[in-house]
Amino acid sequence: MALQPASGARDLLPQDVGANRWICERLAQVYQLWGYSEITPPSIERLDTLEAGGAICSEQVLQVVADEPLGLRPEMTASIARAACTRLGSFQRPLRLHYSGSIFLAERTEGENPRINEQLQSGVELMGSASPAGDAELLRLLIDAAGHLPLAPHHAPCLLIGHQGLLELVLAKVENSMQQSCRRALCQGNQHDLKQLPLPPDQLLLLERVIKLRGAPAQVLKQLSELLGEDPLLKQLEQLLAALAPIAVANGIRLQLDPSFQPQFALYDGLVMQLVCQGPHAPVAVANGGRYNNLVNRFSPSTSGATGVGFSFAVGDLRQLLGSASGHSPDSNKHCWLVAFQNSALLNPALDLLQQCHSRGEQAELWPQPCESKEDAEKLASSRGLKLLDWLS
Repeated sequence: MALQPASGARDLLPQDVGANRWICERLAQVYQLWGYSEITPPSIERLDTLEAGGAICSEQVLQVVADEPLGLRPEMTASIARAACTRLGSFQRPLRLHYSGSIFLAERTEGENPRINEQLQSGVELMGSASPAGDAELLRLLIDAAGHLPLAPHHAPCLLIGHQGLLELVLAKVENSMQQSCRRALCQGNQHDLKQLPLPPDQLLLLERVIKLRGAPAQVLKQLSELLGEDPLLKQLEQLLAALAPIAVANGIRLQLDPSFQPQFALYDGLVMQLVCQGPHAPVAVANGGRYNNLVNRFSPSTSGATGVGFSFAVGDLRQLLGSASGHSPDSNKHCWLVAFQNSALLNPALDLLQQCHSRGEQAELWPQPCESKEDAEKLASSRGLKLLDWLS
């Protein structure tokens, strides 16, 4: 057992690491063009920060044995919101931050120890830009970042968009005592549970129509207007998504509005988004995000309305989805010199030659044992995927 990683953890091999770095660097270049500065929050935080006021279940947090309640971050947003409202509190808003780093989720099965799920994320947080400007910027940035990745037509990228306000409009048609049960059934897409609820026929019919309602934003918003009546939020979303549509089409991304969509964590109180691509066997969610004003207000000492919105890419899932299209092949770091020598007396000259290659900015590595002939050295270079040989005899 000592030779195995912890349950759920895995080693990343050099090819995986190179592909992850390539994806993170490519995304960071896009973030920086939009004026975002890099931040690195701590991996370990206080539990009351990580649980984000109850938005994240404590069972999902990997706790650390210490004198105070600490845990490994299950997502980045709460930590960055805390930093933005404390150490960065005096910085001018809007505050634009981007990051890359690992998150740690605890996957618990009854009667078993928690399984560790470590994921590499790359994302952005925008503090101090309220709707609709902040929402529009984040959606456009997400599409721009996805457009800089080598997504192919067969990946069929789809940007799924929802809004907590839409759910509130729907649930307002139901009496208060039934709203939580209705919310659960809608968000889980559970038509069976929905039909079991003791609701008047007109309310049940409304919810049955909403639970099936998703698709092209213009059509969904039109049907919502017919079901719920006119509302400023519907008009705001109509304008936002109409302006977004041409950019999405230009980047090969389909837009889908789903009024009952809910992300994994209950962090969000406004816009929610998820970028989904078609994998080899099933759809893969490669990015998630939304607006989290309540979370920022929880950390903010100011009584004025603090705001936040952001998203993150799941880098590991992206790497597996893109495969060799990520631009990092297994041999991309092997176009370098192999420095080999014929006898042990030539070791130091070989090391000097190695350093000369490095000083010219060329990759080179040393074969540590003497080679009897140049032909043997050439075979060694070929077996290691190296095309260049420096031979000392």
